[in-house]
Amino acid sequence: MSIAPIVTAGQLEGLIGNAVVCDVRWYLDGSSGHEAYLRGHIPGAVFVDLDNDLATIPGPGDGRHPLPPPEVFADSLGRLGIGSDDTVIAYDDSGGLSAGRMVWMLRVLGQSAALLDGGLNAWTGALETETAAPGPVECPVRPWPGASFAEADDLGGAEVLLDARSAERYRGDSEPMDSRAGHVPGALNAPFPQNMSGGRFRSTDDLASHYGALGVADAADVVVYCGSGVSACHDLLAMEHAGLGRGRLYVGSWSQWSATDRPAASGSEPG
Repeated sequence: MSIAPIVTAGQLEGLIGNAVVCDVRWYLDGSSGHEAYLRGHIPGAVFVDLDNDLATIPGPGDGRHPLPPPEVFADSLGRLGIGSDDTVIAYDDSGGLSAGRMVWMLRVLGQSAALLDGGLNAWTGALETETAAPGPVECPVRPWPGASFAEADDLGGAEVLLDARSAERYRGDSEPMDSRAGHVPGALNAPFPQNMSGGRFRSTDDLASHYGALGVADAADVVVYCGSGVSACHDLLAMEHAGLGRGRLYVGSWSQWSATDRPAASGSEPG
């Protein structure tokens, strides 16, 4: 991998013209990320729609954001002007919640991709309102590597299972999105905002200590989930940024697990 998983705005300035910048704004409340993009974005950035470009329509038994089939993802990348040899820098305005999904997807395919630390707020240059039109390019179909993902039946074998949702949702105090409250038994809570301090990623040493306290010595032994396989990517990138290696993503996440008769735990303990 030719680029670290997290880059600063200063590093991005040096990459302008040599990287594809992607605006991946997306909001849990249903607000339009595209409208936010049109109001102002980093010059040259293309808009990436999380629901349509980074996920596919869920079928029976899927979570809310299943991975798109490899050929569909390749088509989306090509339409966005992203070839397999391009470096991609993605950002949003929510700490990396949604942009992290794109970065993770590309990195597991072996592509050079990074998340802009601090997102749009870290960019001090002028914004533009013109829609970027990079033109279609050829992008090869690359299968999703099974070693980077976990299924529901795999979770019991994970040495460390992390839940990236808020403490309230983990405990089962509230569940605004899915059919049941609680968490996967055995999971530890690692809310993705804890990777940040003052709107930026914590230092690599701080992140290593944070995940070490959760039992993470090698991320290869870790599976992370969230509500629908989006914010979990933030934890995965944070661990990689901290030098702990690459963990696995349970794409179906709680939205899939909770829709079955599998057991659920509640409260602050793993269960």
